[in-house]
Amino acid sequence: MKLEEEIKQTKPFKSEFQKLVLNISFTSSWLNNIIAERLKPFNLSPHQFNVLRILKGKYPESYCNQDITQRMIDKSSNATRIVDKLVLKKLAVRINDVTDRRLVNISITKEGLALLDEIDKAPFSKNTKLKKINEEKARLMNEWLDELRS
Repeated sequence: MKLEEEIKQTKPFKSEFQKLVLNISFTSSWLNNIIAERLKPFNLSPHQFNVLRILKGKYPESYCNQDITQRMIDKSSNATRIVDKLVLKKLAVRINDVTDRRLVNISITKEGLALLDEIDKAPFSKNTKLKKINEEKARLMNEWLDELRS
């Protein structure tokens, strides 16, 4: 569906660039809703999922909160609060640094790894709303988005 129809806009955009910015923002929100729905049965928020994926990428080693924040998709998220929830769910664990007692590192648990494996069994490409995009179109869109941010 065209952006204008989605947001019920009747007047034309001032420029294609103005439409592009709004379209990317709208599509980001749309995708976030798909991700949130997909994670709901697993009792995970998209932010918690993002942190678990970050920790899995470092496993079996760990990250401190600052390292997690730097790698998060939404940099304004509160990594400490998100980690607190993951620790309560036994999906992550805090480890005191042996060389510097002021540092606390966070690592994913076996339960966290198992949960990510379970979530990954149904890839996003199988979502019916995303089936319209094939691998080549996805690659091209990735190139364009990377170029936009560079």
